Amino acid sequence: MKHRESRPGAKMAAGPSGGRRAEGRPVKPEKTTAKAAPAREQRPPAAVPAAIERPLTARNGDRPAERVPVILESTGAGDFHLIDSGNGQKLEQYGPYRIVRPEGQALWQPSLPAHVWEKVDAVFTGDMDEEGTGRWRFPKEALGETWPLNLLGVDFFGRFTSFRHVGVFPEQIVHWNWMKSQVENSGPPLKVLNLFGYTGVASLVAAAAGAEVTHVDASKKAIGWARENQALGRMEKLPIRWICEDAMKFILREERRGSQYDIILTDPPKFGRGPNGEVWHLFEHLPLMLDICREILSPKALGLVLTAYSIRASFYSIHELMRETMRGAGGVVESGELVIREAGLDGKIPGRALSTSLFSRWVPK
Repeated sequence: MKHRESRPGAKMAAGPSGGRRAEGRPVKPEKTTAKAAPAREQRPPAAVPAAIERPLTARNGDRPAERVPVILESTGAGDFHLIDSGNGQKLEQYGPYRIVRPEGQALWQPSLPAHVWEKVDAVFTGDMDEEGTGRWRFPKEALGETWPLNLLGVDFFGRFTSFRHVGVFPEQIVHWNWMKSQVENSGPPLKVLNLFGYTGVASLVAAAAGAEVTHVDASKKAIGWARENQALGRMEKLPIRWICEDAMKFILREERRGSQYDIILTDPPKFGRGPNGEVWHLFEHLPLMLDICREILSPKALGLVLTAYSIRASFYSIHELMRETMRGAGGVVESGELVIREAGLDGKIPGRALSTSLFSRWVPK
């Protein structure tokens, strides 16, 4: 699956306490910090503090039903679509700009001729690893660092970061559409928890649909970018709590408080490190993270969504973990891959499917 080890720059993960792309924080009152663009970092591992660990819950009952494999496909939305891919690259449309970025899974030849790929606004060059740094080349003219975009009715800033990312992961559109539908069709406002929330697009989609949202990310820069996105869309009055903290520490505290959420989105990295030495390793800490998420789901919860990038594993690994975590809860666990389908220059001509990540989602029925 696609290598996105730490999505450099914003969703910095937390320790065994788990925050987003490596910026854990001590337990203290929630902070809302507004700073500029993220620059995800990849740091060397350090010792994992054990004080925040707790045993996994012993669960009884039947495992939920299963739907596998499930392929959730997007052809784009709003200002984004995938134009073409091939030769280890992808050609994308982000609002007014056509962008070329590395894509290791594009093993085939491009469908469109070379002159189309050459007439682009920005090309990422440098380290081909997902977490590697590099630079942007602008073939036509120098472009500003940011530009406005819109997905699912939400305005936000695209940004040319040194880690190839542009502030949104459009493969998540399928999850956001699902969440948006759940929120709009509910009675009282749903409570949504967005862990490792990055630049806040999912949080804004949920809040605009009518949810009360708690957005957690351990990166100050990511939270700052998210708040800039909120201001761009004039959404300052929407009920969103911006929490800059290690995600695992936050959910452990929510568990102790008895807090509950109706929908939880979690998008952890493979590896991350927090500012206080916390270290997150997906295979080591994911079971506990999901276990805690199960405990803070409300009795009438509508979903627990996990997305996993850059892991050398089958989707069955997270699928079976999710089923074990949700023993006795009923419902169904559906797992598989997120893919984006090429849509041509005009965004209307279906082409090949590009796999982006693994996912597992528990729903009550």
